[in-house]
Amino acid sequence: MFKNLNPSALGVSGHLSEVIEIALTYGFRGMDLDIEDFASRVRRQGFDYAARLIRSASKMLRLGNFTLPFDWEGEEEAFRAGMERVPEYGLVASQIGCPRCVLSISPASDQLPYHENFEVHRRRLAEIADAMASAGIRIGLRFQAAPSLRKDRTFQFIHDLDATTLLISMSGSKNVGLVIDVWDWTVSGLPVEKLRSIPVEQIVAVQVADLPANVPIPEAREDQRLLPGEGGGIDLVSFLRILADMGYDGPVTPMPYRGLFGRMRRDTVARMAGDALDTVWRAAGLPSDYRAGAVLAGASSLSSSKESSKEQEASDN
Repeated sequence: MFKNLNPSALGVSGHLSEVIEIALTYGFRGMDLDIEDFASRVRRQGFDYAARLIRSASKMLRLGNFTLPFDWEGEEEAFRAGMERVPEYGLVASQIGCPRCVLSISPASDQLPYHENFEVHRRRLAEIADAMASAGIRIGLRFQAAPSLRKDRTFQFIHDLDATTLLISMSGSKNVGLVIDVWDWTVSGLPVEKLRSIPVEQIVAVQVADLPANVPIPEAREDQRLLPGEGGGIDLVSFLRILADMGYDGPVTPMPYRGLFGRMRRDTVARMAGDALDTVWRAAGLPSDYRAGAVLAGASSLSSSKESSKEQEASDN
């Protein structure tokens, strides 16, 4: 498995060349792909040109996940419009080497009761998975367990492992699996050892965040998602050790509450996230090449062409 950066989750933005350099500089070996931006560049510039920066970093940086740039749970008309580009997203993601698409499930609804909502999700999940299957893209589903997300909502919906696995099974799609978000896993009441019961081939992606040790689980809120190791409420080291024992080889992505960082500089936020993940990584006894000289040298070589890339990217936009 590898340490993976989701720029959006940390509020890290910039030209692609800058984000790649930030990821490499602060110890990440993977990075999520902005599929809408990349597909747009492919349409305008052709695949080879659009892929040049990612390819130049490919020996140092893998691609982790991507998310669909539309609300897959929203109104039917918007879903149908979004689906028109899903085959294209799957194709370009496969071509650039980003084989995982992550979808989150809203844990409550004000419009649909549980069984109707379940059928809508089952049908749409199967449709998305089918559109991605020919490109070899795996779909990972993430449930959201925080009780606060369901408070004062009309209808409860999927917010635990059992219901999520049932939805996956009922979709009938072989390329759909689980996102293991250790924060949601813990908040839903699951013990860490339960992870061993999940076949490793069903784990598409892993997300990590910590919880303050003094927060009762029934009171946990999304804004209490902390960087790994900063709260002490979740045994992240045990999660990582079990995943390593299982042979999981995919991305491990810090997913704290984005509002934690206020107006901090993007480099500061990326450094904090890289340091936090590296600390629990090492505590779990996992091999780490954090800030290895060869990687930093690679980052420096990317920066040599950054100015010209920024000019080109600016003109593209």
